[in-house]
Amino acid sequence: MASRRMFFGTDGIRGTANTAPMTVEIAQKLGQAAGLYFCKQNDAGRTHRHTVVLGKDTRLSGYMIECALVSGFLAAGVDVVLVGPLPTPAVALLTHSLRADLGVMISASHNPFTDNGIKLFGPDGFKLSDAVEMEIEALMGEDLTGRLASPEKIGRASRLNDAAGRYIESVKSSFPRGLRLDGLKIVLDCAHGSAYRVAPAALWELGADVVSIGTAPDGLNINDGVGSTHPQALQEAVKQHGADCGIALDGDADRLLIVDETGRIVDGDQILALIATLWKRLGRLHGTEVVATVMSNIGLEKYLQTQGLSLYRTAVGDRYVVERMRETGGNLGGEQSGHMVLSDYATTGDGLLAALQVLAALVEAEQPASQLFSLFEPYPQLLKNVPYKGESPMKNPALSEVVEWAEERLGDKGRLVLRASGTEPLIRVMVEAQDEELVQEVVDYVSERIGEMAH
Repeated sequence: MASRRMFFGTDGIRGTANTAPMTVEIAQKLGQAAGLYFCKQNDAGRTHRHTVVLGKDTRLSGYMIECALVSGFLAAGVDVVLVGPLPTPAVALLTHSLRADLGVMISASHNPFTDNGIKLFGPDGFKLSDAVEMEIEALMGEDLTGRLASPEKIGRASRLNDAAGRYIESVKSSFPRGLRLDGLKIVLDCAHGSAYRVAPAALWELGADVVSIGTAPDGLNINDGVGSTHPQALQEAVKQHGADCGIALDGDADRLLIVDETGRIVDGDQILALIATLWKRLGRLHGTEVVATVMSNIGLEKYLQTQGLSLYRTAVGDRYVVERMRETGGNLGGEQSGHMVLSDYATTGDGLLAALQVLAALVEAEQPASQLFSLFEPYPQLLKNVPYKGESPMKNPALSEVVEWAEERLGDKGRLVLRASGTEPLIRVMVEAQDEELVQEVVDYVSERIGEMAH
């Protein structure tokens, strides 16, 4: 087995299109390796052919990566079911529903069109573990020529024409029976991404008056000034149309951001607090733990404590949130960035699914979104990215002195989180505390010292 990751990061494989690791050659080899791995794992008791569900977002490079993956899987003797542009959670859902061996989503999520990525899901619809990814990486480093399918066992490719309808119906089934969105005007920003058709359709079918933006993908405009990482367009549209609220998805629709009727942004922490409160009141919350990551605000943690709930923090990445939820049987988790994992309905983050839970709360509360979505006052929080060249400063022994200084300076009034980006040569420095000046001071000092180590 490979001793370190060559291709996989915190959320699959990601990089600039046509540049390693997002090349045709690597994608084809991944198809071959993953196909062979899952054929071997799932051979026992099989009475039908091995199958992979393959979806993508709207990036121009998706066509290229899709063709390379298809050729790799077919060469490994695996049939491919193409579903076209669909949200990442839809691919996870269909993988499990169709009893496929593997699900694959081609997307770089909230990144610009120049990037692309590949996310893998197991037959249960959950993202692959680190251990499985490492085994697939090891296979990618081997000569697989003699292990590929014989001519009569080469796979076939087909298209699932009703894939979008299946996903829409599944998402709508999570909405409380007897409720409708009649009378609600909602601005929906689909980031010119994978949900540009299914998300407006789902909200319209539930009765909402939908004003759609970011629904005209051209291969180059995904996340370009729209979507959950660029909320200004949504904020302006909500105020312009006098909407009750706005919803922004990202490129692959596995995360969301909410804007209330005044144009104020509601992040993932506030959404977690809202759903946790609602589900606890309705007796739908499993246990007393809500799972989030190290990036979630202290304000969320303290609010949950007032509700008799606790916050458990994982490493950054919704896959780690899901792992914790599966260990404990919890059914609610998420990230400040807007990944919401509602395991009663989905195996991964689903922005549209979470949006329906929020909208259900808005309908039932019969009060403005600005009142409903302000459950706690977040602590001042500042995030700074420090670029580096060569070896990561996270491996520098001198870093421990910097961390020790910061922790002494913050005491019990705040916290410091340092982490390396999984996709770029950046160290992310996050500090939060009740005192804004203290937050700025600690961020500046830590970033400056890491910058010195980086050159």
